[in-house]
Amino acid sequence: MFTIMAEFIEATEYLSEIRPAVSIYGSARLKPNSPYYKLTTQIARKLSDAGFAVISGGGPGIMEAANKGAHAGKAPSVGLNIELPHEQSGNQWQDISLRFRHFFTRKVTFVKNSDAVIVMPGGFGTLDELAEVLTLIQTKKSRHVPIILVGAEFWEGLLGWFKSSLIPMGLINPTDIDLMQVIDDPDQVLEAVLKFYEDREEGEAHPAKSDEDRMFYL
Repeated sequence: MFTIMAEFIEATEYLSEIRPAVSIYGSARLKPNSPYYKLTTQIARKLSDAGFAVISGGGPGIMEAANKGAHAGKAPSVGLNIELPHEQSGNQWQDISLRFRHFFTRKVTFVKNSDAVIVMPGGFGTLDELAEVLTLIQTKKSRHVPIILVGAEFWEGLLGWFKSSLIPMGLINPTDIDLMQVIDDPDQVLEAVLKFYEDREEGEAHPAKSDEDRMFYL
């Protein structure tokens, strides 16, 4: 319990001023010659140059690509490292590096500090992170942030299953699919994040009106 508390305190201390920030999830197993590794680096660089700190899991593969792209940009490159018996070793591209013993505190730190989530192809860990973000937003336990899936071919089967199985059985609402966007172009990924917050600002400036008010403004 004290270790968990210490991890939350340290994360808050180091990341409280690192905003806005975008988290990038993805496989630790994809190598630098993977097209998705290269695409992640491009996306992270564009986000960083636009002023977004980039947060990854701090390890190899997609995580390394995210930190590498961000490190070359203008905003901080952040790694939330996890202690594992295999796979996880910190990459060299982290401006801020935190180490966690518990997945629980690490995942909370991701969600708490993310103003957008980019999900690259990955395995069970990536799917777990995606499902958690979706669940927290769906149940309104977390603020609504853009979720962008990169890799249309990779995500096609999962999204198709959502639509063919989960929606017809009433296990999720049809509108829950709209929590996610599938975008492969790095420029469009950045544009989608910016547009989400531009639309929100416009909505707050012009709150929803009654039918009578709408008739008046029409």
